[in-house]
Amino acid sequence: MSITRMKPPSPPSKNRSDLHTVFEQITEQVGQVIFGKQEQVQLALCCLFAQGHLLIEDIPGIGKTTLAKVLAETLGLDFRRVQCTSDMLPGDILGVSVFEQKSGNFIFHQGPIFTQVLLSDEINRTTPKTQSALLEAMEEVQVTIEGKTRPLPTPFFVIATLNPLEQAGTFPLPESQLDRFLFRIKLGYPDRSSELKLLRSGGTQKKSKTIHPILSAEKVIQCQQMAARVHVSDPLVEYVQDILDHTRNSPDFHTGLSPRAGLSLVRASQAWAFINGRDYCLPEDVQKLLPFVASHRLHRLDSQAEMSHDELMGLLLTVPVPA
Repeated sequence: MSITRMKPPSPPSKNRSDLHTVFEQITEQVGQVIFGKQEQVQLALCCLFAQGHLLIEDIPGIGKTTLAKVLAETLGLDFRRVQCTSDMLPGDILGVSVFEQKSGNFIFHQGPIFTQVLLSDEINRTTPKTQSALLEAMEEVQVTIEGKTRPLPTPFFVIATLNPLEQAGTFPLPESQLDRFLFRIKLGYPDRSSELKLLRSGGTQKKSKTIHPILSAEKVIQCQQMAARVHVSDPLVEYVQDILDHTRNSPDFHTGLSPRAGLSLVRASQAWAFINGRDYCLPEDVQKLLPFVASHRLHRLDSQAEMSHDELMGLLLTVPVPA
């Protein structure tokens, strides 16, 4: 597939060049604990800078929880973890009001959602009712509890881990919940050399103690703002629209991608260009990220099964790249 640049390359500013070096340091530090997963770390960074949320689907024991915790520590963000179970209630995530006899009033006690990075571990082991407690928070960075709207800390980033549905004790995530996640990624088994390194080191606990903050909450917000200003040309926007139209008109899909998915793809492409040191988007950015944006949103018409990475990449071959 021929690629045409939408904008002539411009030399990176010193500030942008310095940030690119910082992103490399972040990837390197997280890579000292999560071996051989550089791309997944970069995708997680991209998701955060695009002001989205991340869904990680894989079997237990791959390192999903460790990735979330180490990433939060490296970025200098507050981190809290919720272990989802079938008996969990929405109040266990959002918080509850408790009557105190001394004051004679109900006092609200914040739940774990009042943090900057929330790990919802094994989110599909809790019921759809409890899963829905995250919907407003992920969309509007606020929660409404007992009729009162309460803002959440910023930046606010949800990382949810998802066990395969064939495992016992899991509930499928409804489409409205899946659509709140910008990316869905998989870690997969480590390659042989990375796993040998892990086995020889005896685990990740010792390495985790050496993690130190490289960014701060203020710097992360600044990065989000800079990523949102990355240039997206009109032809590239039309390219994204052509992809959306194809999914809606093709007989291969049960339903096409929504406008929210299109906005997500544009924002993600801006963030991907940003962490790669550019102030403009290319078709390669869209093509790189489409499978992670669309895999949990598209289903095959014949089987209701989700689209694989290879199938989504094949979709790009049918949509012409703008000249």
